[in-house]
Amino acid sequence: MDITVAAVTDPSGVFSLLPAQLDEPRADEVLVRLSSVGICATDLHFATFLPTNAVLGHEGAGVVEAVGAGVTELQPGDPVALAFASCGVCKQCRTASPSYCAQFDALNFAGARADGSSALRIDGQPVYGHFLGQSSFATHAVANVRSVVKLPASADLRSAGPFTCGFMTGAGTIVNILRPGPESAVAVFGAGAVGLSSVMAAAASGAQTVIAVDVSPGRLQTAAEVGATHVLDSREGDVVERIRAIVPDGLDGSVDTTGRADVVKAAVASLHTRGTCAVVGVGPSENVEVEWRTLLNGRTVTGVISGSAVPQVLVPQLLAWQEAGRFPVEKLMAQYAFADINEAAAATRRGDVVKAVLTL
Repeated sequence: MDITVAAVTDPSGVFSLLPAQLDEPRADEVLVRLSSVGICATDLHFATFLPTNAVLGHEGAGVVEAVGAGVTELQPGDPVALAFASCGVCKQCRTASPSYCAQFDALNFAGARADGSSALRIDGQPVYGHFLGQSSFATHAVANVRSVVKLPASADLRSAGPFTCGFMTGAGTIVNILRPGPESAVAVFGAGAVGLSSVMAAAASGAQTVIAVDVSPGRLQTAAEVGATHVLDSREGDVVERIRAIVPDGLDGSVDTTGRADVVKAAVASLHTRGTCAVVGVGPSENVEVEWRTLLNGRTVTGVISGSAVPQVLVPQLLAWQEAGRFPVEKLMAQYAFADINEAAAATRRGDVVKAVLTL
């Protein structure tokens, strides 16, 4: 079928709207007409080195238009969101940990299906697609059924897409890894879309103390509006000392979304002796060093992909929280027309918006 895509057409990461052709869904696939798609930093990073005409986008939401012959759990007209791809047969997938799938990189970053084919063509030639299971910078996408999350009828498709990546990553890290209780103290380092989602999830989970750490006064103000009990500008003094002034015994959990070695070190040093630091961010530091006594004293440092979530389980929970006013991600989103993708991408790069969402 004929569709329109926003393809990478310049090494600087510029997108162009182009006509393209999309195959009909195979037996285990679903065709989705996109209503919206979020822009993630991962999209903007990959846009700078992928081949010309690559189609990115991985926070899509829309309506099912057709299903393959083997798909029974979805039907045309169903509202859905699209998530990462997983194989469904490896040990991690079989134990409800699809974000750690043994084939994760091959299925999500190779630009093709598992068999090497692409459902996307431009000028009759196959192009890089299936990015993180979907390539949803497009009017339509074909995705494996395992990547499709059926949404409640009440879901707002204009804003549902980011729930399957940025929002799910931040919230899932809290819900699935740190699991704060009513007396818990949690700090989140970095107040972007992922970090603010962690803040909201910690507050929604009933944590007593929720600390947001960043260098942007605007982002810290947003953190206070969505659930942080304390906000700290890391430029204004030793962060560890200031956290200890709030929580003398140390944190039960911390989340790093920055990928900076110095920030991870502070996030770990702020823990009590049995606390856990969840490292979520991919950033400028190649390595992270933690003094051995810090670990020997009982602390845990763990990496987290996509919030260690099963999207079909966590996304509906987060949407229910949003509907109940406990997960106010609407405060983070700015809407742009699909044709304005370069404007939205530039605003994201500058930090003018937390989460840009393209509407189709």
